[in-house]
Amino acid sequence: MSTPTAPTIAELEEQELRLTLPHFTYDDAWALGTLLVELARERDAPVAIDIRRGGQQLFHAALPGSTADNDAWIDRKRRVVERYAASSLLVGTRFRAKNTTFEDSSRLDPDVYAAHGGAFPITVTGAGVIGTVVVSGLPQLEDHAMVVEALERFSTTA
Repeated sequence: MSTPTAPTIAELEEQELRLTLPHFTYDDAWALGTLLVELARERDAPVAIDIRRGGQQLFHAALPGSTADNDAWIDRKRRVVERYAASSLLVGTRFRAKNTTFEDSSRLDPDVYAAHGGAFPITVTGAGVIGTVVVSGLPQLEDHAMVVEALERFSTTA
């Protein structure tokens, strides 16, 4: 997989609109999670994967090469999605577009929140953001791209 280029705010917003799902069940979480594991294994990607609905963890996997540090990054990136109802990459990109950084301007503890790519909102039509899907272990643009690719594939079967 080639290194993706940084998407624009408009591109990131379009991804979120396009990847709104008709539903998201326990079985959907399993299907999306196993799809992410398959993508990661195909690429020998040393990632951890986490899927939550509300406060409940529905799927978690740690692949070879990932560490407990990836789980800490998952939590920090997930909290950004939960707070802003937008992907962690989009939140960070919006701050950079204002010539600042999330860390400098959000007034949030960077040990608790990280606006780095890899966390994406699970949005259901008519319900809004109901959960998160997060990948950690690659450079942030690659984490984000892996989640988007999996959601694109998943959304065609949902």
